[in-house]
Amino acid sequence: MKIRVGVLYGGKTTEHEVSIITAVQAMGYLDPNKYEVIPMYLTKENEMYTGEPLKEMDVYKEPELLKRYCKNVICYSKDGVLVLQNKNGLLKKIIKEVDIVIPATHGYNMEDGNIQGLLETYGVPYTGSDIYGCTVGQDKVFQKQILQAEGVAVTKYVWFYDNEYYEDETKILADVKKLGLPVIVKPARQGSSIGIKIAKDEESLKDAINDAIKYDDKILVEEVVNNMTELNCSVLGSHSYMQTSSIEQVMGKDEILSFNDKYIGSGSKKGAAKKMSASKGMVSSDRVIPADIPQKLANEIAETSKKVFRVLGASGVVRIDYLYDKKAKKYYVNELNTIPGSLSFYLWTPLNKKYDELLDDMINIAIKRFKNKLKKTTTFESNILEGFDGTKGTKGMKNKLR
Repeated sequence: MKIRVGVLYGGKTTEHEVSIITAVQAMGYLDPNKYEVIPMYLTKENEMYTGEPLKEMDVYKEPELLKRYCKNVICYSKDGVLVLQNKNGLLKKIIKEVDIVIPATHGYNMEDGNIQGLLETYGVPYTGSDIYGCTVGQDKVFQKQILQAEGVAVTKYVWFYDNEYYEDETKILADVKKLGLPVIVKPARQGSSIGIKIAKDEESLKDAINDAIKYDDKILVEEVVNNMTELNCSVLGSHSYMQTSSIEQVMGKDEILSFNDKYIGSGSKKGAAKKMSASKGMVSSDRVIPADIPQKLANEIAETSKKVFRVLGASGVVRIDYLYDKKAKKYYVNELNTIPGSLSFYLWTPLNKKYDELLDDMINIAIKRFKNKLKKTTTFESNILEGFDGTKGTKGMKNKLR
């Protein structure tokens, strides 16, 4: 009997389209001999649709096709499985049942533990990091604070909330200037380089902060690494066992690795060629795999990646991004991505791990975690309510309600 795998993606997030690319890629590589693949697409209004046409990119370009050929559904837990039920019509027919979910969501609201919390409540196994790992993975300030405490090198930074900036702009700007301009300004809980800018003077700093505030109420400002190249490493596993991928060197064309660098690729592409490149997700970036770095550095980054993976509570497949100062020969952890674009499958290809095999590993890890969790005690018997008269404390409230 095939395992019924739901691929959950889309949603109310600035990275909606990126999520679609990741999901369609994954659905195309899941082995049809092992799995029944069930799309679980969330629109930007968080309406869920399912149906075979969702496995093709074209349906997302025409909203009417989505409504005409796909089923609008709701989901709930029933007898240990996730049920997708027809939302419209008199007959609330069950369309599909799901045994395990692959979250292919990206960004704030979708990758930050919200989806994982929902699936935990449903009691359904899912791939990737759990609530805690995803929450830390989405918040770049949390990451830096935890990694600093564990002795992992991160760049110097300051952070603040938007209200603190509005209340005392002078203080915040003074704190930022202590890092030394230029600096990188980013929303603390966004991804795909959305809302990130380099500020080289006070005027551009203010502009960058105001732009970042459009996306988040928590802002991170970091020092710029000189002579910088970006190196990325994927990790697969759990807290008990993990392995690292090839290391990539990303060749961005902008000052910082931008959304265009990540998902559009070479700026020389035009028209249909650019659209085709975008549909490849992170694969469209200009990159060198394996990275052109000394073997000693590659070994150090691999070991650091395992440490970051464990310390931040990650699971499944993640990507850890590094900033490397070529002159100083020093690297810094930039961030952990708990659901990386394209699930970082291209980083495993040089190690002869095909994408379908990577997905198999992710599913097996998730099932093992789910079974282990079932062995843990989740309830606690006590007599705390014995003899407790709950009505005694309600007399005053009753009078207020009259």
